[in-house]
Amino acid sequence: MRMGIVRGISYGLFGEPDEFVPQARALGAGLVRAYVYWSQVEPRPGELDFRVVDALLDQLDGAELWLTVCSSSSWATQVPSDFLPPSPAKDRARYRAFVRALVEHCAGRVSFWQCDNEPSNAGLLWAGTAQEYVGQLAEFHAAVREKDPTAKVVLGGCGYDVLSSEPGSEPRLFFQHLLAEGRELFDVFDVHLYGDPAAIPSYVDDVRKMMRDNGYEKEVVAGEYGGPVLFEFPELGPILEQTMTAAFAEQAGERAGQAGQTTHSVGELVGRAGQDTPERRAMTGLYARAAELPDRLRMFLEGCPPELDAKRDRINCRQVVTRNLLALAAGIRLTNYWNLAPEVPVMPEPYQLMHLLFGKLVLLRYDEDGRLTRRNPAADTFALLAEHLRGTTAVTRRGDGYVFDVERAGRPQLLVAWDHRDAFDGEDQPPVEVRLPWPGEKAAAVDAFGTPLPVAVGGGELRVALTDTPVLVT
Repeated sequence: MRMGIVRGISYGLFGEPDEFVPQARALGAGLVRAYVYWSQVEPRPGELDFRVVDALLDQLDGAELWLTVCSSSSWATQVPSDFLPPSPAKDRARYRAFVRALVEHCAGRVSFWQCDNEPSNAGLLWAGTAQEYVGQLAEFHAAVREKDPTAKVVLGGCGYDVLSSEPGSEPRLFFQHLLAEGRELFDVFDVHLYGDPAAIPSYVDDVRKMMRDNGYEKEVVAGEYGGPVLFEFPELGPILEQTMTAAFAEQAGERAGQAGQTTHSVGELVGRAGQDTPERRAMTGLYARAAELPDRLRMFLEGCPPELDAKRDRINCRQVVTRNLLALAAGIRLTNYWNLAPEVPVMPEPYQLMHLLFGKLVLLRYDEDGRLTRRNPAADTFALLAEHLRGTTAVTRRGDGYVFDVERAGRPQLLVAWDHRDAFDGEDQPPVEVRLPWPGEKAAAVDAFGTPLPVAVGGGELRVALTDTPVLVT
């Protein structure tokens, strides 16, 4: 079992490709996931440019690599764009040739090849139909098999839009089509584990059932996970929905009838920075009434009170542990944290919806010299957990509680436990002392923040006080 980290969605798009793999490795990541765009590799017909890809490959130094390949092109796709959303190729043979050239250039150094990301997020992450995605996946799969038959092909990620929706919803119907028609076209199913951490086992069961309903079951990995995010707090739904509607309704109207025009290009996004767009107006309006917003929402805003920032950091640290243990106990053997760092060294624009949703999840930040040297608290927790899980071969959950036995090759058994509580207020509740079976004559414990904790051993039992902060006992 291993832990990986996602770099982000725009490596080398908004600036020169920088160094990040050594920093991810220093946190204990055994794998890095990055994006590459058709527009980067083949900016003009027949003109191949591997500078960004080589900048990535040159850093690996033993790390596994997962490449998410987005079919975004200003000349080769139905909807011209050099960024998002990708769309179907005008000529599938040309698309296959692009993928073939990319895979051949990487010469077996990529373990996982993913065909786009969260394609059911229509209009945001894929500008096409389910049928068109399956057709393109067939070309992608054939190209990877031809040039690197040992690599695994990953189905576009199954996101929160699918997992949180009811049967018969558009996102579910989209994935049902992918799984029915594309069963021979992928090796690995990628599930994205956001939302309530306690729901992770049911999410994993859900995607396995989706495959079994089509007569097969394949390996499931977590291409993304992270928290806290706004989706975890249902009471914030009306505010989030109102903000999203204001941010995108006018924008959608402005773009109506613009078929064939670049909609999410790098140049457009750079040009819109700081401009009075509908999204910016919606977000500045939200910030303007920050004082009256619930603290559960305020903690996601830049410049929120320090005590709320610190509380969000603590929740983030706890969830690095809890999400991993719940996923591993559900049979997942690879997890990828979202995400390592901001896309570029420049301070991100806070008046962006995506920054509100995911901006504070980054593990690292840039220093004044543009290097990724500054750690957020969750980075230390990630490193702590990666070291404790090194060599893990099995994770077993004891019943329905939140106690997990971790078997590690050549290392003593590890126990991880916490008391499941409300993510925001749970830390204010007193500890609960528990007694757990324990095979050893002694024990040492540390919590998710790296703080040593007292434990007692005797009579085949371990006595430990649990809160919502996970404890790791050896």
